[in-house]
Amino acid sequence: MKALIFAAGKGTRLKPFTDHHPKALAKVNGVSLLERNIKYLQSYGINDFVINVHHFGNQIIEFLKDNQNFGAHIQISDEKDQLLETGGGLVFARKFLDFEEDFLILNADILTDLNITEFVKYHQEKKDFATLAVSDRKSSRKLLFNPEMVLRGWVNIDTGEQRLAEFNKGFKPLAFSGIHCINPAIFGKIKRTGKFSIMEEYLDLMHTEKIHGFEHQAKLIDVGKPESVMEAEKHFK
Repeated sequence: MKALIFAAGKGTRLKPFTDHHPKALAKVNGVSLLERNIKYLQSYGINDFVINVHHFGNQIIEFLKDNQNFGAHIQISDEKDQLLETGGGLVFARKFLDFEEDFLILNADILTDLNITEFVKYHQEKKDFATLAVSDRKSSRKLLFNPEMVLRGWVNIDTGEQRLAEFNKGFKPLAFSGIHCINPAIFGKIKRTGKFSIMEEYLDLMHTEKIHGFEHQAKLIDVGKPESVMEAEKHFK
């Protein structure tokens, strides 16, 4: 199985570090987020990676070279001309991923101990083209799921804005964990081009397709702000 690691973002919430570095190279207890996530996925037998880069992308390429790719097979999807966000980044990396096998997507700034084996097994049992890891934790934006854990909507808790596939029948609100398991069939379903968020596509596709959520209780920290680096250092040694 391949894994696509999103490492292209500007990481504006992690300033001033990201004024001169990519957020994927921010360190938690002396180890970069990117190294941690490569080794985390390697612990589940995944050793084939696509990493997208944009913001200080050459630093990531040099970092990988200096560390002999951590013994992994790594391909770089270089968005140097334009930062394409998650959806555009996925489509741009299609040439590395459009085979028969399912693949994983992981945001570089997420640290977790989610059991990848269980997640992939759930995805393959559902036979979906996309399964989203979600959990019940504090977040201003939540995805909404019916009792069968099929995606039916999205809500912004702070503003009250909603997007629904049907009337909200007591849907379960859960926060997206930044981890997806994807079947390449998704490339035939995505309608947008250029720069766009993959979540926008999911919220369109939920009207006609089944997109399941995988609810987990794993440890998970979005290392997007300086204070979350300190929080991550308490949990990830």
